[in-house]
Amino acid sequence: MIDLHTHTLFSDGALLPSELVQRAEALGLTAVALTDHGDMSNLDLVVPRLRVAADQLNKHHRIKTIAGVELTHVPPDLIAPLARQAYDLGAQIVVVHGESPVEPVAPGTNRAGIEAGVDILAHPGLLTAQEAALAAQKGVMLEISSRGGHSLGNGQVARLGLAAGALLCINTDAHAPRDLIAWEFAQKVGRCAGLEDEQVEQCRANSRRLLEAVLGRQS
Repeated sequence: MIDLHTHTLFSDGALLPSELVQRAEALGLTAVALTDHGDMSNLDLVVPRLRVAADQLNKHHRIKTIAGVELTHVPPDLIAPLARQAYDLGAQIVVVHGESPVEPVAPGTNRAGIEAGVDILAHPGLLTAQEAALAAQKGVMLEISSRGGHSLGNGQVARLGLAAGALLCINTDAHAPRDLIAWEFAQKVGRCAGLEDEQVEQCRANSRRLLEAVLGRQS
């Protein structure tokens, strides 16, 4: 399991980065991304701190840790400049909090995140066919989420994403220890979203390729 969307107590998570990574490794994960919530008010605090944590933890763990941010409830017009700022601050991965059916995310957020070329559009349940096609064109990964509430949109994301040829991944959006999952449970999440077994495996391969690309652009 490669989980590219988690939260620590640097935003609304329950765990220090060190405990989250330790617990993820104990579950058998091979890589994890620390992607705390960010906007214009805290990028310069969150991203460098998570990068320090990831760099240090990688010296002591088998699991690979990367640092990033989830741009959350940001006005759509600000997503692209904030994404650039996050990368400049050392973010290895940028996630955008997509238009989930259970939160009042600003309309246009899905499209803005895709147009900005971020790495992952998280739980974008109100996705349209046009946005899925644009994500395929831009190489922006669409997330199938194991998190309660956000997962209500998984079927829509899977259906439109597959039809458009977009890249899909399975992440937890973990905020607490109970949210972390092993790959066996991730497979169930994918199947319940309507994916066939080989499509679920493709999600894992997509996450692996993104991880390799992220590490490559940092070398």
